[in-house]
Amino acid sequence: MKNTRKLFLIGLAIVSTAFVSLRSPIKEGFFEMSKQLEIMNSAFRELNIFYVDPLSPGELMETGITAMLESLDPYTRYYPESKMEDVRFMSTGEYGGVGLSLNERWDGTFYVVDLKESAPAEKGGIKLGDNLIQIAGSNISHLDMSKIGELIKGTAGTEITLGIQKPSQKEVVNITLTREKIKQPDVPYFGMISDSTGYLILSKFTSTATIEVRKALKQLTDSMGAKQIIFDLRGNGGGLLREAVSIVNLFVPKGQEVVSMRGKTPEWNKSYSTSAKALLPNIPLAILLDKHSASASEIVAGTLQDLDRAVIIGQESFGKGLVQQTKKLAYGSRIKITVAKYYTASGRCVQRLHYDDRDDSGDARISADSTLATYYTRNGRPVIEGRGVIPDIELKPQTQDYVIEGLVKSGIFFDFAVNTAGDIDDSIDLDSFAITDRQWESFLNYAVEQFNDQVLENTDRTFPYEPLSKKLILDLETAMNEDGLIDNSALISNLKTLIKPNLEVDLTTHEDGIRQVLGKEFVFHVENTSGVFKFELPKDPVALEAISTLESGNYLQILAGNTND
Repeated sequence: MKNTRKLFLIGLAIVSTAFVSLRSPIKEGFFEMSKQLEIMNSAFRELNIFYVDPLSPGELMETGITAMLESLDPYTRYYPESKMEDVRFMSTGEYGGVGLSLNERWDGTFYVVDLKESAPAEKGGIKLGDNLIQIAGSNISHLDMSKIGELIKGTAGTEITLGIQKPSQKEVVNITLTREKIKQPDVPYFGMISDSTGYLILSKFTSTATIEVRKALKQLTDSMGAKQIIFDLRGNGGGLLREAVSIVNLFVPKGQEVVSMRGKTPEWNKSYSTSAKALLPNIPLAILLDKHSASASEIVAGTLQDLDRAVIIGQESFGKGLVQQTKKLAYGSRIKITVAKYYTASGRCVQRLHYDDRDDSGDARISADSTLATYYTRNGRPVIEGRGVIPDIELKPQTQDYVIEGLVKSGIFFDFAVNTAGDIDDSIDLDSFAITDRQWESFLNYAVEQFNDQVLENTDRTFPYEPLSKKLILDLETAMNEDGLIDNSALISNLKTLIKPNLEVDLTTHEDGIRQVLGKEFVFHVENTSGVFKFELPKDPVALEAISTLESGNYLQILAGNTND
């Protein structure tokens, strides 16, 4: 006991000496942090002892940490020990599971919407459209999607039994599967998009991203004859910074700075440069972006734009110029912290939102245009900070009409394909495939049957779409009633009649778009994801613009700063 007391006093003396030696502002900072931790500890202890109902200390602390982090940016997150699989998946794209994805129907049932080829679920006989009823003998109807995902995932080599119900069957069949390491490909598709232009899409920047991109590029150029490359980063929310640097290095020679970081502490003031010989230093290159392209995607696109190494085509990117680092906490938990901002080769930061500057509603502010600094590419083209990566050729995003969007969300295209995909040959000619008139008539009948008045009255199912103007009309009716303008009730009635959906008429009016969506669904069911890319790309306006830019003289003119605008 005396030895313990002596060690404690020695330790206290050392800590006290360290505090005295620190400068006053730092001492004050440590004192304030210590004070607040003591307050938190006291509150946590008193709640657990005296609160009227039983509490779970783990859940209470996780709630407190999560609430604290919500006052910062959305990328600083806490991961308890139970979520370590999520942390590993972020960096590797790999998880232990059976290779299926689920969605929830209007009636609360869960059904299979995607299957990884040759994964345990597919090999075990599970099909698209199958309903998942049980996991390990327990019904899952009361669970949410995230909890179901946690139950299905697990250590590779372990077994899991799923209760599966085939469409239009009442019997539940138990299928026992052995979990495997499931790796989602970083490059889900690559191929030739014209006689001389190769295409590849990168979905995320995990630890294998550069390897997969390099392999795709070599096959495109060495085996398929690609003379130009379209690199699609649309929908790519980012990932590992080092992979972004390595991918830039595939197109840029050794010794070029790609990105720099600046943080609160000197240890995060770093610069990253290319370190190897470029794979394709001169090949004409177009990068495709959209509003979901973020972080590592913006490092690649922004720096290749700064160096005049690629033409950027599509929509303005998300604007995430923040860098996160994962830190270990006690008892196997972790925290991902925003530690720095990154700057592309020209010196600009693409960060759009300022989380330390919020409006009265608590939303992060965007800097006014007049406050943004202008930077310049290697050839002298102006680029601005604080707005993501702005494309050299900006195209409006394609939007779906509310009728088609509502039908897609309802799952009716998927359900129809599940029921009728057997009518299509096992192999589709993607160059000529289109929905036949017989299939179109069959879909019309199926849709009317699913959403007729009797079905909607006798189930919890709702009509699949409604116009945006419906809410405005209801608000107008409420306001007119409050103003006592009841004489105009006929006007409201006429407006309601005008916007009332008519399924048969609406389907016919939107026939061309619906045929295209239905065709894509059939292709997915027969040819899987790669087939969808082959089917969709020849009609993709952004990809078509990229082909035209690369295969004409516009590519070099844009990079030189000479345009016809």
